[in-house]
Amino acid sequence: MMSALKTIRLDLPASTEDLEKLELGTVLYVNGRLFTAREGAYKRAIEEGVGMPASPEALGRANFHCSPAASRNADGSYRVGAVSATASFRFARWLEGWFELSGCNIIIGKGGMAPETYRRLFVPAKAVYLTTVGYGTGALLGRGIRRVAAVYWREELGLAQAVWALDVADFGPLLVESDLRGESLFARENAKIASGLERVYAGTRPATLSRYGESDDKTKELIG
Repeated sequence: MMSALKTIRLDLPASTEDLEKLELGTVLYVNGRLFTAREGAYKRAIEEGVGMPASPEALGRANFHCSPAASRNADGSYRVGAVSATASFRFARWLEGWFELSGCNIIIGKGGMAPETYRRLFVPAKAVYLTTVGYGTGALLGRGIRRVAAVYWREELGLAQAVWALDVADFGPLLVESDLRGESLFARENAKIASGLERVYAGTRPATLSRYGESDDKTKELIG
């Protein structure tokens, strides 16, 4: 019988002491202020040298790699009904400068990053990575958005790439993919799968379409 996953609530902004308690694979729901920022914001802040659009107090210290589904109300305010996470590996080249500029200690996204990225960039910044759970959860996460506190760079970057400061409650579920030591949930579980892969495929027939690229090397099916 499978044991239930450990589930906790985390208040933002999180302290280093809060993050030290997080274990790989823990299910998180977060409360407080977070902000969205993706490629356009990273390029503007770092490559173009503009810096952050607001202070850490205004933005929060948790950055979500996502595209918000936003609409404008009659009074000029905004509503975000859903948030679709985007793959975070694309952001690795900017992260060293991003951590210095933003003061973030939590990155939220999809798919995780390479273990080497956690060790080299996240550990010195005392930061962790939280991953969304599965696909199609944008509306589920949207239920946790209580208020759009502010939107920055909308004119410069457009709605999807703008920086949205969001007040959230019970925002999740999210999984702890990396901890403060730079350990990775995905890397740990992939290693377990790899160790038993030969047994899984033992006795299967040789590759029929090898001349078209089909392979008998089952390790090629693993995502590192």
